[in-house]
Amino acid sequence: MCGICGFTKATEADLPTLRAMCDVMAHRGPDGEGRYIADGVALGHRRLSLIDLKGGNQPMVRATADPGAAVTSPAAEGSKPGAYSTGDYAIVFNGEIYNYRDLRAELADAGWKFETHSDTEVLLVAYLAWGPALLERVRGMFAFAIWDKPKQELFCARDFFGIKPFYYTVADTADGPQFVFASEIKCILEHPAYERKLNEDALEQYLCFQFSALDETFFKGIFKLPPAHSLTVRADGSLKAHRYWRPSYDFDEDRSREDTVEAIDAAMRESVRYHNVADVEVGSFLSSGIDSSYMAACLAKENPSIKTFTVGFSEYEGERDEISWARELADELGIDNDSKHISEEEYWASLPLVQWHMDEPSADPSAVALYFVDQLAARKVKAVLSGEGADEFFGGYRIYQTPFANQKLAWAPKGLLRTASKAARTLGVRGANYLERASEAPEDWYYTNANGVAFSPEERERLRAGKRGEAAGRPPLPQELVAPAYAEVAGLDDTTRMQYVDLFFWLVGDILLKTDKMSMAHSLESRVPFLDKRVFEVSATVPTRLKADNEQTKLALREAAERAIPKDWAQKEKLGFPVPVVSWLRQDRYYDQVKREFESQTAERFFNTGELVRLLDEHRAGADRSRKIWIVYMFLMWYQIYFEDRKKPAPPTA
Repeated sequence: MCGICGFTKATEADLPTLRAMCDVMAHRGPDGEGRYIADGVALGHRRLSLIDLKGGNQPMVRATADPGAAVTSPAAEGSKPGAYSTGDYAIVFNGEIYNYRDLRAELADAGWKFETHSDTEVLLVAYLAWGPALLERVRGMFAFAIWDKPKQELFCARDFFGIKPFYYTVADTADGPQFVFASEIKCILEHPAYERKLNEDALEQYLCFQFSALDETFFKGIFKLPPAHSLTVRADGSLKAHRYWRPSYDFDEDRSREDTVEAIDAAMRESVRYHNVADVEVGSFLSSGIDSSYMAACLAKENPSIKTFTVGFSEYEGERDEISWARELADELGIDNDSKHISEEEYWASLPLVQWHMDEPSADPSAVALYFVDQLAARKVKAVLSGEGADEFFGGYRIYQTPFANQKLAWAPKGLLRTASKAARTLGVRGANYLERASEAPEDWYYTNANGVAFSPEERERLRAGKRGEAAGRPPLPQELVAPAYAEVAGLDDTTRMQYVDLFFWLVGDILLKTDKMSMAHSLESRVPFLDKRVFEVSATVPTRLKADNEQTKLALREAAERAIPKDWAQKEKLGFPVPVVSWLRQDRYYDQVKREFESQTAERFFNTGELVRLLDEHRAGADRSRKIWIVYMFLMWYQIYFEDRKKPAPPTA
């Protein structure tokens, strides 16, 4: 796990810029730094050492494509452009290739020479041996860039599910287009060719999604490379993107339920075994839910002395909260558990630094909980396993049950259901959402797990009316953004189509972004065994009837988990992470704090502040408007940090 950056049209005079880009993401890699400037390309790297602690320094350079040629790593300091070997090929890489030992053996059998025991060298040699087709062979999480001097190309790629971030921009310079990339946006902001400017199109979608939902980020002209995409950058600045992998489903309806459960359990145990490969100790998060509980139990089979980590909130201390569940399971499994209760003062004091690390505004309150559990884990280990991806693969969100509930009203004409929904909404009675969803296909209403808690398009219009530029026009509806994803799985059942949309929006835009940024804020590698290519292939064979029904979620996965953890944990209801923002926003202290921001000049620039204060007052009076309030409040805090203060917030003292 590391941080990477670089740019084209580089000269030795650009060394201070490359150093500044590396320095601003030092938290991603405190164990070493390397820099490479040659042939008009600059590559920078910050290292968090987990595999081949002595030999895996980057940027890694290979003289030629000759299988017998040597690979050399630049000196860790790399302060002088000529202080390390140059060659025809150089790589900077962030992530882990979990099957690198298998690939290394295959390449060695084919005559390729290796000088280190790192997965970075395997990745570079695999590119020389197989070209872009290497992406068909790797298992792991990754974002990398390889300079190919003979082709005068920079070959970049991001992993299958978007676990690791890759940002880039193309800046106009006197010498022509200049490509700049990095693991974090804040690195690109250090490059003098980029002019910082807010992308208000991103704000429009953020209000509905609660995260940055576009390929173009909140910074105008800075883009995210989508998951499962490669990007070839020519020396002339031209770009060519390619989607190298696409999830597909092939339900095995003939396989028995028992065999399906066995296939899931075997895939998970193999994935955990691969994710445990490191030259340092690997720990695990442990919450009250099935995902982390199952994963930690699998890891305990590989390493009975593992350390696990849990956080909860002081408001729930003494209750049946995350920590009490985790401690009890840890005792059952005979493993170590370290826990912490987060106070409200700690939570609120950490918000500015969390938003700085996130790069773009994040309205998910659980990001702060991740910040603290990562901080806790980083004191004892350098890598942890985390349970992201299980819900999207195996049908874990309760909203995936909606199509089953809708079947009860399949007999009713759609027009009648829409009329009944409007009447229920007008009268203020329960059931309006249920009737409305039963009258529509998922693509008409579902676009993210923030549905119903974030702003609807109609609410967005009230909030932003008169605040857009004259040339802005109507922003796309959220449904229009996700329509291409729905179209790719048009022939599948509604629940699977919702899962597919979440793979490319909710998972990568919210879940994985906070996982990466919060762990790297503490120089900790977060590994996600559920998000393994092989695990997905198995999940894609599981019929929907074994993923969710009207009564329960993750049906087959829960049965697989019962092979490793007690039934009380395997069958436990999904709760999410219970952050007490709802109650905090009703306290005078925090109500007043947020209200000041909602009435500020910055808020006035982007929003109708009367609407904002109305939300606050409705929440204080008893209606739950917490997520909408949080969406706006986090944007305003982020905007102040990146466009007004333009500096890293001080660490919290609470």
